[in-house]
Amino acid sequence: MIKSMTGFGKSEVILPQHKLSVEIRCLNSKQLDLNLKIPQAYREWEHWVRTECSKKLLRGKVDVSVYLDFASGESPYSLNTALALEYYAALQALGEQIGHPPGDQSLSLILKMPDVLKAEKDLPDEEGQAQFKLAVTEALKQVDVFRVQEAQALEADLRHRVGLILEGLEKLTAMDGKRLENVKEKLRKALAQLPEGINADENRFEQELIYYLEKLDITEEQVRLTKHCAYFLETLDAPDSEGKKLGFITQEMGREINTIGSKANDHDLQRIVVGMKDELEKIKEQLFNIL
Repeated sequence: MIKSMTGFGKSEVILPQHKLSVEIRCLNSKQLDLNLKIPQAYREWEHWVRTECSKKLLRGKVDVSVYLDFASGESPYSLNTALALEYYAALQALGEQIGHPPGDQSLSLILKMPDVLKAEKDLPDEEGQAQFKLAVTEALKQVDVFRVQEAQALEADLRHRVGLILEGLEKLTAMDGKRLENVKEKLRKALAQLPEGINADENRFEQELIYYLEKLDITEEQVRLTKHCAYFLETLDAPDSEGKKLGFITQEMGREINTIGSKANDHDLQRIVVGMKDELEKIKEQLFNIL
C-alpha cells in the first residue's frame, strides 16, 4: 500500500486555561525536513515531537505548528509594571539632560526592553502534558489517513500506465516476427543485386544472417521488462509504502525499453517504444510524491 508524501492533520483539545491546536502539513521531499513552531510552555517536548514525526512520517517537508488560544480576558503575557515605570523614568531623565523629552514612541520602546513583557513560562500540569501529546498523536494519525487517501488516485494512475507499457510490449511481440522476416528479405535482395560473377557463399551468408539477427533480437529484453513490470505491481501491493524501491524498478524498466529501442531497427516498433518511454516518464513524475 503506497502513501503520498502530501498530507494534513489537525487536532484540538480544550484545557482549563486555553485551547490547544496542533496542525501538521506535509509536502514531498527526498529526506525528512522538519520545521517546528511550538509555544514556550510546550518547548520542553520539542524533542519528543521530532522523534514521533520521524517515526511516523519518515520523509517529506513537514511543518508542525502548535497554537494556544486563550479565553477572553486572559493573556499569555505578563507585564512587569514596576520595571516599565523605571524604564520610563530613566527615559524622562535622559530626555531632560539632552533637551529631547520622550515622544509618542516611548511606550513601544519600553515594551521591547528586557523583562518588561514576558510570555508565560509556567509549564502545564500532567493533564496538560498528556493532552498535548494526545493532540500531536491524533494529528499524526490524520496525516497518515490523508496520505493513504491521497495515494489511492496515484496508485490507480500508476497501475494504468504500467498496463499501457505491457500493452505496448504485447504489440512489440506480435510485430517482432514480421520485423525479422523483413530484415532477412532486405539482406537477400541486397545479395541478389551483387554484380554478375560474384558468387556468395551460402553457408557464410546464413552464418552472418544468424549473427545479425541475434544482434537485433529483443526477446531477452522483453522477458526482463515483463518481470520488472510485475515486480512494480507487486511492490504497490506491499504492506509498506516503498517509493524509493519503485523508483529503482523504473530505472530498470527504462534500461530495457531503451535497449529495445536501440535494437528495433523498425519505424513501427520505434513508435511503440516512444509511447512506452512516455508512459514511464509519467510514472517517474508521480513517484516523486510517493513515500
